[in-house]
Amino acid sequence: MNILVLNWQDLENPQSGGAEVHMHETFGRIARRGHRVTALVSAWPGAPAHAEADGLEILRTGGRYTFSVAAPRYVRRHLADRRFDVVVEDLNKVPLFAPLWMPTPVVLCVHHLFGATAFREASPPVAAATWLLERPVPRVFQGLPAVAVSESTRDDLVRRGMARERIEVIPNGVDTARLTPAPDGRRFDEPTLLYLGRLRRYKRVDLILRALAGLRARGLAARLLIAGRGPHQAALGRGADRLGISDHVRFLGFVSEAEKLDLLRRAWVHCLTSPKEGWGIANLEAAACATPTVASDAPGLRESVVHGETGYLVPHGNVEALTARLAELLGNAALRARMGRNARALAERYSWDAAADRWEALLGNVAASAR
Repeated sequence: MNILVLNWQDLENPQSGGAEVHMHETFGRIARRGHRVTALVSAWPGAPAHAEADGLEILRTGGRYTFSVAAPRYVRRHLADRRFDVVVEDLNKVPLFAPLWMPTPVVLCVHHLFGATAFREASPPVAAATWLLERPVPRVFQGLPAVAVSESTRDDLVRRGMARERIEVIPNGVDTARLTPAPDGRRFDEPTLLYLGRLRRYKRVDLILRALAGLRARGLAARLLIAGRGPHQAALGRGADRLGISDHVRFLGFVSEAEKLDLLRRAWVHCLTSPKEGWGIANLEAAACATPTVASDAPGLRESVVHGETGYLVPHGNVEALTARLAELLGNAALRARMGRNARALAERYSWDAAADRWEALLGNVAASAR
């Protein structure tokens, strides 16, 4: 097949996240099976217009806020003669509405829709635009094949008016061959919490800071490592200062894959307190390293954490409950070990190869039907 993937960013973009990991892990495998996969993504200052990564041909156009306008123009000018068999629109932030301007069959991929949570991250005008642009999604993509990465995301799409039978759930995977528990089983010497991801307001890392302050007030000598970068880092630093915990919080910035593996292996507990995610890849990555997670009981996250087995789910925004569960885990080595073993077993149920198998079959059926 000749496949075009439309995604807001690629993995080399400084703002990349879970959607970009999904694209490279899934469609990179499909490309290495002999299919031609082209990814059209946005550019950033200094980014080359063409690149190759993980078997994908990467084409970049437009910018962070202009990609939705630049992408259709780029396709008309530069890709009109490619004759793609199928197009995948990876809905990430702003819909491209590819069925309105692509003659090729389109498959929609949805990690999660922001809905009202957009107003927790962006300025009111940007949030309103995001909210309004999501409204036509069910109408534009009605009757077309779609993929959701979780049951929560499929339920959200159905509530918005899309037909459940047209939406296939294909969960994200995790590389359990590379992400493994530490061979020697060693953790950091002091109780250590880990947040791994982008530093954006809607991720609600501030809840972890407040929980850490609560732990310190209880006499628990815990610390928090924050791995990742983003526009909310300065605000989080100020928040740590106000809480009097800045000496116990380390901002690590961007970390390499080797550093990430070491952090996931050695942290005592992984935390993810977003109000909404498509899946929560970081939860499964921590699980693969036998590290339990405490997360918000929120759409997407409740599918990558089994409450009471691989970690805990707490009501989103309830700092007291978050603090209590973290204290329970940090204070009980046997409980952490048991949940770590269960977490590893959970991670082994998911693989990127299995995800690629299902995607390849779906795209093959769509292309064959079109022919």
